[in-house]
Amino acid sequence: MSEDHTVRRGDGGAEIKGAAYLPFTVMEDIIEKLKLLDYEDGFLLKRGQRPISRTYFAVGGSAGEQFFVFSNLLSWLLGLCGRRFDAPLEDDDPNAVISNIISEIRSLGLNTDFPPSRLKAGYGDEVCYILNQLASKALESRRFSWNRPEYTEEDAQEEAVEDDPLDEQIDDEEIDEDYEEEIVVDVGETSAPPGGYESNQEIQKQENLLESNTDILEWKMEVERVLPSLKVHLKHDKETVSQDWRTHLDSMLDYRKNMTTSLQSSKSQLDQMHLEITRTLEKIGSREKYINSQMEGPLAEYRRLKDRLAELESKYQTAGSTVTEQSRTLAQINEELETVKAQMDEKGTTMTDSGPLVKIKQAITKIKNELIQMELRIGVLQHIVLAAKVSDKTAMQRDMRIDDQFHDLKTAF
Repeated sequence: MSEDHTVRRGDGGAEIKGAAYLPFTVMEDIIEKLKLLDYEDGFLLKRGQRPISRTYFAVGGSAGEQFFVFSNLLSWLLGLCGRRFDAPLEDDDPNAVISNIISEIRSLGLNTDFPPSRLKAGYGDEVCYILNQLASKALESRRFSWNRPEYTEEDAQEEAVEDDPLDEQIDDEEIDEDYEEEIVVDVGETSAPPGGYESNQEIQKQENLLESNTDILEWKMEVERVLPSLKVHLKHDKETVSQDWRTHLDSMLDYRKNMTTSLQSSKSQLDQMHLEITRTLEKIGSREKYINSQMEGPLAEYRRLKDRLAELESKYQTAGSTVTEQSRTLAQINEELETVKAQMDEKGTTMTDSGPLVKIKQAITKIKNELIQMELRIGVLQHIVLAAKVSDKTAMQRDMRIDDQFHDLKTAF
């Protein structure tokens, strides 16, 4: 397992071909290291976390959940490295947590040359880089060492390739392109010109020309001489590699012969199909012209009726708008008519109602009765007043007589 993965961090980092896929490769190493650290029992069970997938910190998801898992996993790894870092809670301030994380990893000597805000997302190159480095340090603290890989015989045979210097290596894509160009050139040189057929004698001549009389040893020496310029990898079995192009060339010649034979047998059929298709197209063209000529009158009538329909639709829309306006006016007039009818009904009811007249008659009768009672009371009161006056006059006369008698008696004495 390689530990020399380079992750691009920040805008100033080196651009690496395929850098977008580096987090996935680093995540593979992180998962393997976590398994070596027994994170299933030490982290998942104790902290109630779900298993981490192999792309969990490489791609984005729920930012809050990923940052929480990242910070908890980082605190567990720091604990394995001998550092005390309390696991943050879900409601803790992310900026404060990131600040504590940066100070801790800086104290461990890790590279912090990236914006701290990149850790807030909970995924990406920086997150994978930090977890990978902490997992490596946790393995070192447990004195874990990587053993050399053990290869089987089949793997050894597959890996039996000469190690060329770095400047002699070439990209696989460039090799494929060069190989395809060589094949195109060879086919172009050996293929027949378009539109014609070669006889068996010409094919035999080309096969004779392709047979080489060069000594195999001289050929191998020439290959070794130009090898640095060609920049290709050779297997240990050089004889098999040198004969590989001959096998491809023989196969191409066989394919070419089969194609020539098949073309000769099928050309007549293709020509017949071409003639039939041409005749069919001519018939279709003539029928189309006939149909067009026959449909000119109905088409003109159709266009006229279509224009007439458009005109009638326009009139219908205009009439519809007028009807709508008139309907609105009619509704308003009906409302006013109902109001007037209600007022007239109310006045008619008031005019024909005899209830007020009866009430007036009853009031007059009541007033007459009250007048009679009042006259009777007035007569009684007048009688009482007259009686009072008579009694008062008699009393005065009596008093006057008493006064006269008293005066006479006083005079006599």
